[in-house]
Amino acid sequence: MRNSIATRLALMFAAAALAGFALLGFALHQVLAGELARHQQAQIDARLEDISYMLQHGRAPNLGERIRDKLDTLGAADPRTRTWMWSEDPAYRFGEEAADMVAAIDAGRDTVEVRRPGSAQARRMRVRGQTLPATQARPPVHFVAGVDAQPFRDTLHRFEAALLVLTLAGTAAAAALGYWIARIGLGPVGRLSEDAQRIGPDNRAQRLQLPALPRELARLGVSFNAALDRLDAAYAQLATFSDDVAHELRTPLANLIGQTQVALARDRNAAELREVLQSNLEELERLRAIVADMLFLARAEQGVRARGLVASSIAQEVGKTVEFLDLLLDEAGMTVQVEGDAVAPIETSLFRRALTNLLQNAIQHSRPGAQVQVRIGSHGRSAEVSFSNPSAPIAPDQLARLFDRFYRVDTSRRNSGENHGLGLSIVKAVAVMHHGTVFARSGDGITTVGFSVALEGRNPSHGAAM
Repeated sequence: MRNSIATRLALMFAAAALAGFALLGFALHQVLAGELARHQQAQIDARLEDISYMLQHGRAPNLGERIRDKLDTLGAADPRTRTWMWSEDPAYRFGEEAADMVAAIDAGRDTVEVRRPGSAQARRMRVRGQTLPATQARPPVHFVAGVDAQPFRDTLHRFEAALLVLTLAGTAAAAALGYWIARIGLGPVGRLSEDAQRIGPDNRAQRLQLPALPRELARLGVSFNAALDRLDAAYAQLATFSDDVAHELRTPLANLIGQTQVALARDRNAAELREVLQSNLEELERLRAIVADMLFLARAEQGVRARGLVASSIAQEVGKTVEFLDLLLDEAGMTVQVEGDAVAPIETSLFRRALTNLLQNAIQHSRPGAQVQVRIGSHGRSAEVSFSNPSAPIAPDQLARLFDRFYRVDTSRRNSGENHGLGLSIVKAVAVMHHGTVFARSGDGITTVGFSVALEGRNPSHGAAM
């Protein structure tokens, strides 16, 4: 199981705090180390200045002896600071290790291991030397001053230990505080989850409470509510579709059952049974057509695209469709006028099916003797074909649903055996399979229904949202 957002934020807060404390601690450590080194150097310089002053300004008689007495006094007063003096004249020698100290300074060393008087334990000391040239009163003198570095090292180590403890404690506090802040900050996410859990099939209308969400989550809430709206619409459409399917299948099934029951009610001769079977066959053919159309629409919705595209003249395809429905046109006393042309890559069988459905739709919804106007043209990356026929005005909300399954503007035709309300849905499916769109307009007593197909035989860059 992955860590929660609050835990991850707490860990990030801790990492940031650790980095900050580490940088701050390193800077403080460097400052303190520099100050301690400067303090040691100041002590050494002060001792060297004292010795240099005494050697340069002291009176000649017994000068070496007086300086040694002075150094003894200074050593007793401050045992952490040591002084050595060496010269060819024994009167100007002080300290057992004086010669070694002078040699160490000449070798460029600034720290040496020195044993305290009366102790076998060696201490590391920071040293610095100076040489005064000979004068008339004394020979050349080399002298070295040193300070015990161990107390300063101990101070630095204690500071490092305290700094480590404070860094760890501060990091832990930052992690705990970060977790607490994250939990408070993520409170709206918890409320969002609670709102989402209350949404179910029995209360599909409920939505997330957007005013209570912070700005960062408001966009997510809007998108989630929009997704719920789409799901609700799809659910309602599915419920309507199921109702329409049941309604469409009920009539032929009722006819089949009724006719069969009547036929079985008494003995029938061969002619009567043939008539019943013929009627049942018609109803079965209707059922088969409904099922076939529904399967075709299902495949189209699954993303199946037109295959075997052939560059064809749309005007010629319309002409073949008019010839195919010539009998229906003659019975209705209607004519068809075709304007324009375009060549597009199409799957001819699907394209003719869509044209047939559009022309049948125009014939069924026009008055006898009317003329159907077919317009063909190219617009950008697509070719369009539309069928216009005189008809009663269609409301905008009905136009929006014109290509829905089983939808009929004229509800009196719902039980018509001539169609089952899937014709325009198939037109829409064919358009989508050719990367096109559908459209419908109604005004001034003329209704225009049509569709487009892509001229390049692939999905246009603008898509085909329907």
